[in-house]
Amino acid sequence: MNYLKRAKKFRTKKRLGQNFLLDPNIIEKIIDEASLSKDDVVLEIGPGIGFVTEKIARLAAKIFAVEIDEDAIEELEKLNFSNLKIINEDILKVAISELTNNPIKIIANIPYYITSPIIVHLLGEIDELEHSNRKMIKEIMLMVQYEVAQRIVANELSASKEYGLLSILVNYWAEPELIAKVPAKSFYPAPKVDSALIKLKVREKPAIDLKNPKLFRRVIQAGFRMRRKTIKNALVNSGFDNSVINESLSQASISPTIRGEKLSMHDFERLARAIEEIMDGKSKS
Repeated sequence: MNYLKRAKKFRTKKRLGQNFLLDPNIIEKIIDEASLSKDDVVLEIGPGIGFVTEKIARLAAKIFAVEIDEDAIEELEKLNFSNLKIINEDILKVAISELTNNPIKIIANIPYYITSPIIVHLLGEIDELEHSNRKMIKEIMLMVQYEVAQRIVANELSASKEYGLLSILVNYWAEPELIAKVPAKSFYPAPKVDSALIKLKVREKPAIDLKNPKLFRRVIQAGFRMRRKTIKNALVNSGFDNSVINESLSQASISPTIRGEKLSMHDFERLARAIEEIMDGKSKS
């Protein structure tokens, strides 16, 4: 199938971040990794003019294709599949529970400039224990900028610029796996950067059991907001009491001179628990 010829007939819109995946090997890789069957309901985000859509429709029970571009919608409507429902909407405004009652798989090729908002929309924030979209999702196959993929799968042992709040957010709610690096030439028009295919297996329960998710989120945000500062200074400058932080770091066996980017998710959990216990103790005394 000549994807390039089909893509060139369509006037892509730079403002929407449109880059159509053309490489048939990568398209097949997406389908294989998604392990689709006639029992699966799929939500495709950013189907474009339908190169991946038509593959999904042949294998899944139902596919919801969410596309914001009305010109692309016209092309999608030419696909002759009874199990395909096209939705002309911004994915950030779509509530999955209003589409279906069935657990879904998500396949997405999204504009890179809104990757983080879309991930948060699907998984929820760390302190959103009850999140309607996440409850509906089994797994997510996501095409993202390669540098973003590195951030998603990073941990405290990774390069400092890679590991951050996004790393912890995704790992808290899902098991991420970098499937393949995808060169820029696999798309039309070719972006200036390489991409990567990642898989997120959504967890039934968060990676760690937290008593106070809001405090945990606040501690993590403080740790990464001021990346060049020590964890002690980052927390104090974010509004935490100096004496509380000194005692909490000691109780959690964390050096006050270490930077937040060197703390694991479990280190942050231990620190947040210590802060909560000491703050509770001071409020009762």
